[in-house]
Amino acid sequence: MIKTAGSFLTSTLKEKSWGIKAARILAASLEAVDPATAVKRMLKLQGQTLLAGERQFEVPDYGSIYLLSIGKAAHSMASAASDLLPGQISSGLILTKHEHRADRLPGKVFTYLQGGHPIPDRNSINSGEEIITRLSGLSRDDLVIILISGGGSALFTVPPQGISLKDLQQTNQAFQEHGLDILEINTIRKHLSRVKGGQLAEILYPAQTITLILSDVIGDPTDIIASGPTAPDNSTYQDALMIIKKYQLDTLLPPSVLRHIRAGGKGLVPETPKPGDQIFDNQMIRVIAGNNDAISGGLKQAQEEGFVGIRLEEELAGEARLAGEGLAKRLLQRRSSADNPSSCLIAGGETTVTLTDIERPGKGGRNLELALSTVRPLADVDNIALITLATDGEDGVTDAAGAVVTGETMARAHHLGLDPEEYLRKHDSYHFFQALDDLLLPGVTGTNTNDLCFLFTF
Repeated sequence: MIKTAGSFLTSTLKEKSWGIKAARILAASLEAVDPATAVKRMLKLQGQTLLAGERQFEVPDYGSIYLLSIGKAAHSMASAASDLLPGQISSGLILTKHEHRADRLPGKVFTYLQGGHPIPDRNSINSGEEIITRLSGLSRDDLVIILISGGGSALFTVPPQGISLKDLQQTNQAFQEHGLDILEINTIRKHLSRVKGGQLAEILYPAQTITLILSDVIGDPTDIIASGPTAPDNSTYQDALMIIKKYQLDTLLPPSVLRHIRAGGKGLVPETPKPGDQIFDNQMIRVIAGNNDAISGGLKQAQEEGFVGIRLEEELAGEARLAGEGLAKRLLQRRSSADNPSSCLIAGGETTVTLTDIERPGKGGRNLELALSTVRPLADVDNIALITLATDGEDGVTDAAGAVVTGETMARAHHLGLDPEEYLRKHDSYHFFQALDDLLLPGVTGTNTNDLCFLFTF
């Protein structure tokens, strides 16, 4: 459910003359990565021929057509595919985070499953096992359409024997608290799973498969997005061990996890499927939309609103507060330039947050922490704004998508007795911006193509 501009109007955006323009730019970024639209751009039905990009599939040639949709955008992607193939889908499985009771696809063909995110839960495992059961034993006469979006790594979880749900949860918690990036996290996840890292493709073989991906990873690596369930895995157990050593996770990960990965490193556990393996012969895999599309949509709208639109080549990456400081410096440089018309600079990517040794971390996520880190450097500067946005509408475990910072934020905070440095120290960015009524609260968007940051001069 892509949001309208009104969904983004915080206290500051309601008060400022430029506020509705900024909100429309944010809404346009999401509209550009609408999952249903992206699916329909790639899949088309002409008579009895299913066109998927440059490939053609004759529907009557297949005894059964199965649909599997996984991720935060699973419902809308499945709905679009169902519209394209009315009455043609034999069985559909839709695994997502949020319930869709009001608008579930009709009929007994579709089964809705749920999982936990960002930490897997019992539903994640139960759903994964049901998918394996339902899609095992297929033949060359079967066609499987797989729709993947961000969040799939936690939602679609089937651990190897000997690794419990509690072990997985402890492992994922360690990832979140120690600043691993998504490539590092998913390298380890792929080697703690029976479905990730191309292993779902192994289960589906020899059926013909079409995998369409809504990317939430910069660069659109198909083996990393949702941990690449149908993509050849370029990483190894040895890579996973190196990441564990890099972050000194040996004392933090459960013994069962360490035993499994170390056994894999010694060749005692089979590796994940690799490029060139036969199981990928009957497969087509394509990325249908991603962060670049969201940026392009925002820039197009920015130009329509009278701004000079600029794509920042540096991706959002690294520690959130450091990335925020860098973006604040970039915004100040733009503001002080001699020829400075109204401008909108957009960056995309994903930062990380490393929790410091405090007894009780506060509430927040990478987008909110990034925004909070810019409050002091932007203080008292006129005619600027920085807005962060998680395209899925959720920043970490919070219901906020991001926050708005202007040159007035510091003064407003001091008026309320809020010290941004103290909130930053406690990783409590949510409550800081909540007190200012400057949280972006659009609700779940129904898409997921990573994070965006908008830098405005007026």
